[in-house]
Amino acid sequence: MPRPAAASPESPCPAGPPAARAPVSAAQRALQRLGLTDDTALVLHLPLRYEDLTRVTPLGQARDGDEALVEGVVLSCEVLARPRRQLVAVVQGDDGARVTLRFFTFYPTHRQRLALGARVRAHGELRGGWAGWSMVHPRLLAPDAPLPTGLTPVYPTTAGLPQAYLRAAIQRALARLAWDDTVPAAALAELPGVHGRAWTLPQALRVLHQPPPDVERDALQQRTHPAWRRLAAEELLAQQLAQWQARQQRAALRAPVLRAAPDGGLPARLQAALPFALTGAQRRVVAEIAADLARAHPMHRLLQGDVGSGKTVVAALAAATAIDAGWQCALMAPTEILAEQHFGKLVQWLEPLLQPSGRSVAWLTGAQPRAQRQAMLQAIAQGQAALVVGTHAVIQQQVVFQRLGLAIVDEQHRFGVEQRLALRGKAGAQAVGLEPHLLMMSATPIPRTLAMTAFGDVDVSTLDELPPGRTPVVTKLLADTRRAQVIERIRAQVAQGRQVYWVCPLVEESEALDLRAATATHAELTAALHGALDAQGRPVRVGLLHARLPTAEKKAVMAAFARGELAVLVATTVIEVGVDVPNATLMVVEHAERFGLSQLHQLRGRVGRGSLAAACVLLYSPGEAGRLGEAARERLRAMVETHDGFEIARRDLAIRGPGEFLGARQSGLPMLRFADLQRDADLIEWAQRWAPWMWAHAPTQAQRHVQRWLGAKLDYLKA
Repeated sequence: MPRPAAASPESPCPAGPPAARAPVSAAQRALQRLGLTDDTALVLHLPLRYEDLTRVTPLGQARDGDEALVEGVVLSCEVLARPRRQLVAVVQGDDGARVTLRFFTFYPTHRQRLALGARVRAHGELRGGWAGWSMVHPRLLAPDAPLPTGLTPVYPTTAGLPQAYLRAAIQRALARLAWDDTVPAAALAELPGVHGRAWTLPQALRVLHQPPPDVERDALQQRTHPAWRRLAAEELLAQQLAQWQARQQRAALRAPVLRAAPDGGLPARLQAALPFALTGAQRRVVAEIAADLARAHPMHRLLQGDVGSGKTVVAALAAATAIDAGWQCALMAPTEILAEQHFGKLVQWLEPLLQPSGRSVAWLTGAQPRAQRQAMLQAIAQGQAALVVGTHAVIQQQVVFQRLGLAIVDEQHRFGVEQRLALRGKAGAQAVGLEPHLLMMSATPIPRTLAMTAFGDVDVSTLDELPPGRTPVVTKLLADTRRAQVIERIRAQVAQGRQVYWVCPLVEESEALDLRAATATHAELTAALHGALDAQGRPVRVGLLHARLPTAEKKAVMAAFARGELAVLVATTVIEVGVDVPNATLMVVEHAERFGLSQLHQLRGRVGRGSLAAACVLLYSPGEAGRLGEAARERLRAMVETHDGFEIARRDLAIRGPGEFLGARQSGLPMLRFADLQRDADLIEWAQRWAPWMWAHAPTQAQRHVQRWLGAKLDYLKA
């Protein structure tokens, strides 16, 4: 959002000492709650939709589903008690046709305006049925008021803030608007989708708030009108300018030069010791990272790859490069389970190679015993710990590195700006004036348009090849009425020596959400599998894992499952990432319609991690009406139709927008308010083309444009 301007004396909430102000009304307090405290905020508070109140539609000419303004005389008005309390009025139009108005929430003013014989106008969606026309919760309007000449904007609002008051406040702010254009005329001339007209920003805003009579309503509603495109272009250009500037500023910083020994050093020995060969994609990405680490300015790279594409070994080779150059490396993961998985692999790969030099891999979490934690902190401070793996504990104040050269953040979208900045700020006493290199990792592939915008300041490496031997996971979609069949499938799997995950969305019963709790499912499966034997003839054991278990219990349960002592693991989404048990061949996700698409894809990736055939069963509840919501249906359809993480990401972006892809990276920067990453892809390319030109040829305009739209909210680019 643009930086607030100083409030003018005519603003709805003028500045000044409390004693000098008039009493603040409920509507003014509501404006403050929405952040609409100055003219800038008001003119950028844009309509959600538009109503056509320019003409009265005769009921005889109406069509089912029309949003229309109708007029007539009230024939009856009464409060009915069943099936639920409602106010029902019958209105007859001048052509004799009738419409029933229904209000499930109503006030005395409704009954006054709908008095028998009164003339009334109502605006709403017309529905036709065997009983004639009806409208639910229409807006009542005075029958003698002049009709507007253009569309009427409807704004996002809150309790205590009537549309009429909000419209008036916005119109006053619009009349005072004195913005100049910060976008060069040459750039505006090339702006796609404005029909050859170089719209100024004030012109675009006035069209959106005061649509002229001849405006295309559909284009306004769908945000494809040139006025909407003009605002989207402003916003995207500000984002690209800020990211280009961040790249230049980072290029001016100094970082340690991290190169392995001429003979390949530790990275070469690690690669030779691995029990598998790297894929072509892994070799390419390792080379990209090594080239970055060998430069004297900080690497800022995102490593993205599908589930199971081998990001951990790439991170290990990057860490080996830093260690071989005499520096420390830190790897931070969002959960203790994921951090411990990384620690186990890295100790197995690196510890034997580090022992001759007396260096080690350190483990750091908040739940460590005090003595063990103190020993780790000392090893880190003295530089003996060459690699430090842990959770948020890695960035706590007590953790002091001797010389941190590389910071690796796994599942980067799960960390905030402050957390990543804190990790980068721990370079150490022997690295004064130097920034550590930063490698971010994500198992949620970033769609191209999102990478161009939110990650425009970051170099992106992609692992687009899975290691050989991975078998595709068969995905089945079943209604929860077939639950008994799924349990029989589990019985057959464990009898063959296989293991099973059963994932639940909640830990406790909730009346608000009719979901089975993990504890209830654990009890159900334990009872259902009573007497069943595994391939060794042992009784089948069912484990339970959820976020509220004490850390020691979580570790014990996960270790027992990894050793094969538990045949079935009932868990919440704590097993979403990082858990690697090759013998697990069946994943059951309960209430799959409640999960996000990328989350479902991550969960599916917990099986099929070996050479055994694997399956994922998505159990869903159709709901009271026997129907899934549209978004849930799209998510589940995508899971069945594709295993490609990049296609999953593209569909996920289309279904729910960019928010969760970015996570807390956007802390300090609002999400795009006017631009749409799919609809406005051509504007993204336009902004990318003009941002470096503006910094080179119109730096003052560029700076003003960034300040107008982003203000001081640029910290996210540092992380």
